[in-house]
Amino acid sequence: MSAVNVGHTVDWEFAATVGAKLVRPAPPVTDYTKGQAIEQLSASARAAEGPVRDVTGLNEGAAVTDARIVDRAEWVRAATESMRVMTGGAQGGKSGGMLARRITGAQTGAVLAFVSSGILGQYDPFASDGGELLLVYPNVIAVERQLRVSPADFRLWVCLHEVTHRVQFRANPWLAEHMSASLAVITDESGQELTQVVGRLGEFVRSKRAAEGQAAEPNSEGMVGFLRAIQSEPQRKALDQLLVLGTLLEGHADHVMDAVGPKVVPSVTVIRRRFNERRQRKQPPLQRILRTLMGFDAKMNQYTRGKAFVDHVVGEVGMAAFNTVWTSPETLPLPTEVDEPQRWIARVL
Repeated sequence: MSAVNVGHTVDWEFAATVGAKLVRPAPPVTDYTKGQAIEQLSASARAAEGPVRDVTGLNEGAAVTDARIVDRAEWVRAATESMRVMTGGAQGGKSGGMLARRITGAQTGAVLAFVSSGILGQYDPFASDGGELLLVYPNVIAVERQLRVSPADFRLWVCLHEVTHRVQFRANPWLAEHMSASLAVITDESGQELTQVVGRLGEFVRSKRAAEGQAAEPNSEGMVGFLRAIQSEPQRKALDQLLVLGTLLEGHADHVMDAVGPKVVPSVTVIRRRFNERRQRKQPPLQRILRTLMGFDAKMNQYTRGKAFVDHVVGEVGMAAFNTVWTSPETLPLPTEVDEPQRWIARVL
């Protein structure tokens, strides 16, 4: 099944409709608070661009574009459209059985509805206008209340991270193409026989089976291992490429956030400490399993490992030399180099 065919097996309009209806209600806010949050997030996204460009040394010279401030349902619709473009699907999905496309669309919408209550912002490099920064104001308000921090400071702090992603992709247009190419390989099952997939899955289960009568709780590493077990070798390589790229992008954004933060966010120390404590807080069992299935735990791992990689390389050689990483797919860190940045320095620099 090619990436194009995957896109056509989902009714994307139905996915957006279902997802928008299933989103959890946002925290209650007054019209004044809502308007203030939207205005401050928009202004903060513009204000963050200059410091981020200065610290990263990534400046394509283009004018600063405005962020799009959205609620949870609007984020679901935007994410659905982005997924449709990534997978090459036609709007509404015109091929395949209508019932099957509706079912897959409903499943996709349900997943996005779950994610929509936790995401603060996102840069979408696949937006129709060439890239778009989304900031989800109800979630920003919810987290700043939970952390009991200065709303204005927290909103600017969040924008530092998300604007870094915009700078990464706008300064290096090949990144989006690299992501699309890797995704196309992962979703291409045309060369695999069902018996091969089942055989690999059986080998994985046998090799990972716990002692009789015991069941291990799912974790992010286990889910990635499960996925790799049913993939062909090219798919595994493409998955590794996406995981490494995600780790680099998130780690770089966290590094930049901490480098810029003390200069422009007065209460950044308190915000970072309380935000990290929130990340590490233990979740209820059901929510923990859902987070694992949705890849949230793997995402947290990307922040930690990626930032350690960027911190080390920048500390050793400086930001200008580190930026060699953005030259091409060949200069991205290998999976074995993420946790051993000196190996990347030796190979690339």
